[in-house]
Amino acid sequence: MAEPREVRSQATGAFDEQHDDVVQRTSGRDSLESGHRSSEKSQSSTKSLSLSGSAFEQIIENDRAYANDSYLMPCDEREQTRLAITHQCFTSILNDQLSFQSIPRGTKRILDVGTGTGDWAIAVAERFPNAEIVATDIACFQPTDIVPPNVFFEIDDAQEEWTFTDLFDFIHIRALSGAFRDWSTIYEEAFKHLQPNGILEVADFGFARTAESIPDSYVSIYNGACVTAANQGGIALGLEHMKRPVLEEAGFSVAKSRTFDVPLGTWMPDARKKVAGKMALISTLEGLEATSLRLLTRHTGWKAEDVRDVCGKVQEELMRPGVRPSIPCQFTVARKLII
Repeated sequence: MAEPREVRSQATGAFDEQHDDVVQRTSGRDSLESGHRSSEKSQSSTKSLSLSGSAFEQIIENDRAYANDSYLMPCDEREQTRLAITHQCFTSILNDQLSFQSIPRGTKRILDVGTGTGDWAIAVAERFPNAEIVATDIACFQPTDIVPPNVFFEIDDAQEEWTFTDLFDFIHIRALSGAFRDWSTIYEEAFKHLQPNGILEVADFGFARTAESIPDSYVSIYNGACVTAANQGGIALGLEHMKRPVLEEAGFSVAKSRTFDVPLGTWMPDARKKVAGKMALISTLEGLEATSLRLLTRHTGWKAEDVRDVCGKVQEELMRPGVRPSIPCQFTVARKLII
């Protein structure tokens, strides 16, 4: 078998950097938010799907499909397409690399938590053919036909106790803001299942924003409403889970944490930023409804049509000439150091 190639990070300098642990905070107008509230509950139904021999129940809610009754993000075809574009966006930000931290040669076991469509797991399996790649998710919508023989998809909820018998050299968690109520539990499990000196890499996007803060803009209304709903629902939304103290409390030593300011669209002159910006814009525009629909209808009583209306207005603002929108993308790398 081929010798695994070391995945090197060349992201430094690729985008405008911000200081560590940057979190975008915005607030919306209470008057508009309360005006969207309704006592009506979201319309939902369920149906069962069977993929690759594994049956799971899909919940249809406000014309979007969800993997369970709690996770805020859908798992339908629209979301799968968005996730595939988001994967390309991450690799573009990282200068065509798969991780911010170099994955060492000789890596034998890699875990991808919340793998989604499995794009990252498949790509890293191809680069490390001698390593075993375990990719977990609460839903089964990964490819089942042409998959490297060293990648294994498993249905698993990371919020429950991890039951892996063998330790991992590298654990990858990406784009799972809002997925967990208690990130400290996730990090504790990751720490337990890493080899000594093993690496944990966490990557995520924050909230979209414009170059200048516009009072009562729909971008600020949307961001503020989502934060309010997440707080009411006990959901960890944003980038707080990537702060150094949260990881250190679980036993990790944070090696580095960096935030890049990714343009939304092609307004930056740099060619690489144009490519990443185009994909980031598509992912962000499509992700507005995906992130907020269940969140706002469940926890703040918005009607589905009002959520979609605000998402449409946010899209218009982000695409307006001259607003120069961007989104923070943060990478945090931590190690399990044994003294």
